[in-house]
Amino acid sequence: MVLAQLGGSISRALQQMSNATVVDEKVLNECLKEITRALIHADVQLKLVCDMQTNIKKIVNLEDLAAGHNKRKIIQQAVFDELCKMLDAGKPSFTPKKGKPSLVMFVGLQGSGKTTTCTKYAYYHQKKGWKPALVCADTFRAGAFDQLKQNATKAKIPFYGSYMESDPVKIAVDGVERFKKENCDLIIVDTSGRHKQEAALFEEMRQVSEATVLST
Repeated sequence: MVLAQLGGSISRALQQMSNATVVDEKVLNECLKEITRALIHADVQLKLVCDMQTNIKKIVNLEDLAAGHNKRKIIQQAVFDELCKMLDAGKPSFTPKKGKPSLVMFVGLQGSGKTTTCTKYAYYHQKKGWKPALVCADTFRAGAFDQLKQNATKAKIPFYGSYMESDPVKIAVDGVERFKKENCDLIIVDTSGRHKQEAALFEEMRQVSEATVLST
């Protein structure tokens, strides 16, 4: 899992810093270097990573910290705050509304856990009174539909996909239209992933997004 690997790498970098006898500029730089390497390896945008590193160095000025300050805790908090800021879209998160169809499309790298998360997201809202449905628009990964089908069946959530159709846009549109007719108020579309950011994947995501939005 990409997120699990990233979390582990960041935790190890912070732990190595905590194990240092003296926390000085060299230790801080080495910690930030490991965190930066982990974020870039996870395909986080370079500018965001550089901004995070710069902001942490501004916040954590080791020379200005008086004796007695817990430098390790200050660095850990600064890293935590900057990572949260990186994930903050600056606006309230999307919240579906009961009684009207809401469409959610999951995107991300292959192996990031999209299909499993789709089912968990649907199951969570089902328990809260929504009527969710799952659409498998991943025609790239072998076994994607089988995985979603198995997960959805176990959670007793309606699903749609195809073993014959290779066009993810058509599958997405057909699935959304079907579940709209069945009065589902939370339609979740699982999409293809790749191992790196390929132009073809982004174009596919754009087409699926535009086509499904037009159908709602």
